[in-house]
This record gives sequence, structure tokens and C-alpha cells, in this order.
Amino acid sequence: MSHASGRHGVTTPRLEMDRIIDDRRTRIIVCCGSGGVGKTTAAAAIGLRAAERGRQTCVLTVDPARRLAQSMGLTSLDNTPRPVDGVDGTSGGSLHAMMLDMKRTFDEIVEAHADPDRAAQILANPFYQSLSSSFAGTQEYMAMEKLGQLRRAEEWDLIVVDTPPSRNALDFLDAPQRLGRFLDGRLIRVLASPVKAGRPYMKMLNAGLSMMTGALTKLLGAQVLKDAQTFITAFDTMFGGFRERAESTYRLLQAPGTSFLVVAAPEPDALREASYFVERLDEERMPLAGLILNRVHRSPAARLSAARSLAAAETLEVMPNGTGAADGAPRYTLAAAALRLHAERMNLSGREQRVAGAFTSAHPTVPVAEVVALPVDVHDLAGLRYIGESLANQSQAGSRAPLR
Repeated sequence: MSHASGRHGVTTPRLEMDRIIDDRRTRIIVCCGSGGVGKTTAAAAIGLRAAERGRQTCVLTVDPARRLAQSMGLTSLDNTPRPVDGVDGTSGGSLHAMMLDMKRTFDEIVEAHADPDRAAQILANPFYQSLSSSFAGTQEYMAMEKLGQLRRAEEWDLIVVDTPPSRNALDFLDAPQRLGRFLDGRLIRVLASPVKAGRPYMKMLNAGLSMMTGALTKLLGAQVLKDAQTFITAFDTMFGGFRERAESTYRLLQAPGTSFLVVAAPEPDALREASYFVERLDEERMPLAGLILNRVHRSPAARLSAARSLAAAETLEVMPNGTGAADGAPRYTLAAAALRLHAERMNLSGREQRVAGAFTSAHPTVPVAEVVALPVDVHDLAGLRYIGESLANQSQAGSRAPLR
């Protein structure tokens, strides 16, 4: 099935959202893309529609702006899935939502995999507190940890993930493995393992380690290095588990029950990121369901071109007696302004179509759903429900709404 034509007559397949939602084999939907393109609202709208079509759904967001809670009528979200009121449950579905607390998730891992005394020692360590709160990649890694926890719980038959608002969308795929490698890396193990003396080559190794720790002390400071070594010693038995869980979740993302949706705006940078992400998903053999093209500008009067609209405006702005519109009837000024606004919208629509056409020409097999921009933000379940309907009914004119 198709719903649009790109450049050079390329026919773009239509993204069939309800087919994805209704397929009980679909257990995870991941909404990804660059920051500020509407991933959070897309995830919430898809989760709500799935719940109202009979799925036991949980939406996991990592958006620090807390907009998911606002759009669902909740005062706040935390690290525990909370039921969402107002969902139509006549089909037997339900909706829960949560916002990732990356430090709390890290703490939960420590508490689950260490005895109480060692867990308390780790949680109080300054190096751990810094690592769990601000280390590059921690948020993405903990999002994957939480996804794995939700999937293992078997409480929900569909989990919708709103990925971190990274500057580069590819960070979502790379960061968990980077953190896993860091926590299981050779440098950390060397720092954690005292070298035994007694052999000639051990003296050389000891000398090398002394030089290395001396350099690190100058770079980090003695107390920071001591905190790091104390943390590593207490954390040593848990290192292998991080890499193992990262690899397990990565395999989960590659499984047939996962569907990736790339969200983008019809802008060069956003679609460039989307194109990179589509290519990366293909390289990693991860199942791509399609592209949600958000904030698309269309006009119900599209038959009136920008050129004809401007020409009509210029005609109205010059009165028959040769005087300017300012000296004539106000209705002409208003009509001319409306025509000029229409011309601007048509020019914007043309630019967006050219940018989107470049994407569809490069990826002609990727299904696309367009979401038309409106001058209102989505702030309640009614708005999310409208978006879900628009995503599912791409063939019906006027049934689309904006993602903010």
C-alpha cells in the first residue's frame, strides 16, 4: 500500500500503525530520532492507542521536560510505572507510564547484585555518585536496563520506549555498550587488582603502574583516584554483569518482537539524523517499522499556488483608481494579507516536500506517516488520542495532528 510519491515518481509505502499495535508478537516499540522532534508525544500517543485497542501497555520515557506526565494528565512520573486514568478500557487494555530515574535505576542494580553491606559502601562512594548521575552514556544505559526489567516482569504485553533526547540519535545505540565496556575494561581491572611482587617482570609492571597512577593522581587528584579505587574494589564482582546485560538488551532490540519508529521533522538536520539512524538500524539488523514525519505543513487550498496567490495579493493592494490599499477599503488589505500568508505556507510546504523527497528517494522502502502541524500543543489524553487516530488513518484527509 502507498500513500505518497517522492521525487522521480518514487512511491512511499504507508506506515500502518494499527497493524503494528494489533500484532501480538510486537512486544516493544522504540521511538527514536534526534532531540526536539516529538518522540515523547509520539510514544504517549502510540501507547494510549495500543491500550485502547486491548494491549497491556507501559510507556517508558526519559524526557527530562516531564511532558509525558503533563500530556497524560499526571502531576508527575517517577521510576515506577503508574496507571493512567481516563483510558477507555472497554477492549481490555490498560496504560501505565513512567519516567526513567537513571540514578535510582543504577542504585537498584547495586542493591540487587550486592550484599547489603557492600551495597551501602558502593552507594555512599563519591565516585559512584558521580558516575551514576552524570557519566556520559549512563542515561542511555539505564534506559536499556529499565527496559530489560520491564520486559522480564511480563506484566505488560507492549512496552513503548521514548529514547533519550540525545544531540545525536545514534548515542542511544552506542552508549550502553560504551558504559559496559568502561565498567568491564582493562584499565579499571588493573586499578582494582594489586600486582604481586617476586618476579623480575612484575617489578617492571609495578613501576609502570606507579607511573600511570601518578599521572592519574595529577590529572584527577589523589582523593578522586582513591574514591575510584575504593569503588572499583567494592564493585568488582558486578563488572561482568553490566556487559552481559547490555548484550542481552541489545539482542532484545534485534528480536522480531521489537519495532523501531524513527521520528523526524521535515528539516534537513532532523532528516539527516533520521537517515543515519535508518542505515545504522539496518547495519545492526534491528527491525525498522517506519518513519513518522512530524510538523508537516499542508494547506486545504493547495490548488492555489504561491505564485498565483502573490499575484492576486498584488492586484488587491492596488486599487482601480491607482491609490494604495491604505487609502481604500480595509477588506482588500485583509484579503491581500491572507493571500500572502497562504503563499508563505505553500513555499514552506514546497521546501519540506523537497527535503522529505530526498529522504524517501534514499530510502524508498521505509514506510512513512505524516503528521500535519497545528498551532496547538498536545496537553491531555484527548490530544494524544487524536494523534493516535491520525497516525492510524493516514489515508483520510484532515485526520492528522501535530507532535510537539
